[in-house]
Amino acid sequence: MSTSASRDSAERQVRAIADFQFGKGAGEALFPSGCRIVRSKTRRVRQVMLGDERIVTVRAQDGRFTLGIMGARLLAQALAAPAYRVVIADEVADFVADGKNAFAKHIVTADTGIRAGDEVIVVSGEDKVIATGQALLSGREMVAFDYGVAVKVRKGGK
Repeated sequence: MSTSASRDSAERQVRAIADFQFGKGAGEALFPSGCRIVRSKTRRVRQVMLGDERIVTVRAQDGRFTLGIMGARLLAQALAAPAYRVVIADEVADFVADGKNAFAKHIVTADTGIRAGDEVIVVSGEDKVIATGQALLSGREMVAFDYGVAVKVRKGGK
């Protein structure tokens, strides 16, 4: 197989994963032209980069994506609010942007379609991406609960 055919196959693969995980059209939005695919020693796709910034990493255990800040920004531009978004109170936005976890009592609103375990985009009230991470609660629970971690922040936007 030529490197061009291998690259095309890898691009189709990552776009299909994105469409499955985030909805139709997400793959095209997440991976603009000029993306670089980083492979593991076993030749599996591990990361997709744009320049020096990580868009996504493929989790080895389930093949789903974890978003980098660049990936969160690209996805937020492509998907209409409130898709995959968790809106955080402005008074804690700086802490979350530093990589601190988002607690349920600080959640203003969240996409009701979020399930525990989903990769989410943490945004300010103005829909500015401040972090990305994994939802520990569903979107409905995030808003209803007054205690506990709602989003385990993986990467802050600062």
